[in-house]
Amino acid sequence: MTNFRRQILIKMFMLLDPSLLTISFLISAVRTWHLTEFASFATFLSMRIKLSNLVLFLGLFYCWHVIFSAFGLYGSRRLGDRKEEAVVALKATSAGALVLGFVAAFFRVSMITPAFIAAFWIVATSTIILSRLALREFLRRARIHGRNLRHLLIIGTNPRAVEFASAIECRPELGYQLVGFVDQEWTGNRALGGNGNSIVTDLEHFPEFLRERVIDEVAIALPMKSFYSQAARIVAQCQEHGVIVRLLANIFDIQRGSVNNSQFGGMAVATFSPHSSEGWPMACKRLLDIGVSSLLLLLLAPVCVIVAVLIKLDSAGPVFFVQDRVGLNKRRFRMYKFRTMTVDAEKKQSELESLNEADGPVFKIKNDPRITRLGKILRKTSIDELPQLLNVLKGDMSLVGPRPLPIRDFLGFDQDWVRRRFSVRPGITCLWQVNGRSSVSFREWMELDLHYIDHWSFWLDVKVIAKTIPAVLRGVGAA
Repeated sequence: MTNFRRQILIKMFMLLDPSLLTISFLISAVRTWHLTEFASFATFLSMRIKLSNLVLFLGLFYCWHVIFSAFGLYGSRRLGDRKEEAVVALKATSAGALVLGFVAAFFRVSMITPAFIAAFWIVATSTIILSRLALREFLRRARIHGRNLRHLLIIGTNPRAVEFASAIECRPELGYQLVGFVDQEWTGNRALGGNGNSIVTDLEHFPEFLRERVIDEVAIALPMKSFYSQAARIVAQCQEHGVIVRLLANIFDIQRGSVNNSQFGGMAVATFSPHSSEGWPMACKRLLDIGVSSLLLLLLAPVCVIVAVLIKLDSAGPVFFVQDRVGLNKRRFRMYKFRTMTVDAEKKQSELESLNEADGPVFKIKNDPRITRLGKILRKTSIDELPQLLNVLKGDMSLVGPRPLPIRDFLGFDQDWVRRRFSVRPGITCLWQVNGRSSVSFREWMELDLHYIDHWSFWLDVKVIAKTIPAVLRGVGAA
């Protein structure tokens, strides 16, 4: 299981780039100040910083960020090697140095001389490459010790598939846990089980296997000439579930998400991701989660204590309601809420199924007899969801994302297209939460979740959080 806290720590490494570039800029200035018009270093330090120069410097930072993003320095490079990453970093810093030279010439910045640019390029390249190598070493140690793992399923059992599996297993630092192979029985794979690997399902039953198991990535190694239709169907099914697909040839017309091509073991590998939520925006999202949830837990601690006391006085039973929910890629986690129902509420649900007012697989009754007197108030004000801030801190949830569903609702899904909502971490609030909640139909709810995934950005999260506050105060759609 992926350790989200370690993953975010790694993502935060990307935020070091502006600091490293600033340090490179200062070191270059110190090394070349005697070649400029300044008589001494003290004169250089006493130079007044104009607003225009500050704006120009911030503009350079933005250009460097765009360049680094364009070269893929903020993407996942799990299958790449050190040399490849160093070469990419070298190209990115070289492009950044060229931009610096262009800016110096266009705006006639006397301090930025050819010697300054050369020094900057050397220092920036060295620090950026070293930071990436340090990150790679950190990840290597974490994965060897069972952290930051991904469950991988390989489609096909031909020699290319077996070779890919062997390469994966020989490199535990990549952090892959091989689930097994998917294929039909044929003469070429009868000895497969003797190598410690096995066929976990056939192509026909692959959709059922994907629904029931924790799968983070699927690698397709089928012969395209004879299995094109099956491979295309598998890609579509993985797309519906929000599972990453790696292909040994990029021949499919992917409609959503992003495709990244890389080299591994001398083989070309194309990676399809159902969404583009990688890099520094995700690091910012996690920082927002940690910062806001920590602040709210501190500020609302007195409220939580009062609510806990009121719950104990209102009805018999525990303060918290803890339930298994479905999270990222169908991983199950324990979600916390303030208890708003009687202790035997889950046992009584089967007796109330005929009264269900919600469409789709979800269960909802407007005047649920199991809800306590205090529970009605807690639900109306959404105070019952405050303990989920602990889930956010743990990394099981985010502040914004599709609402986590109970196991009962998840098992009731009869269409795969809605399962793509599990490709991101669930959240406390979402587009559904600010667009009517209980008054929205199940299909509209799912479409809002997928719209959020397809159009995600850091600012969308900020916007949803801002809209949640008035929606909660008005009690819109609460049930």
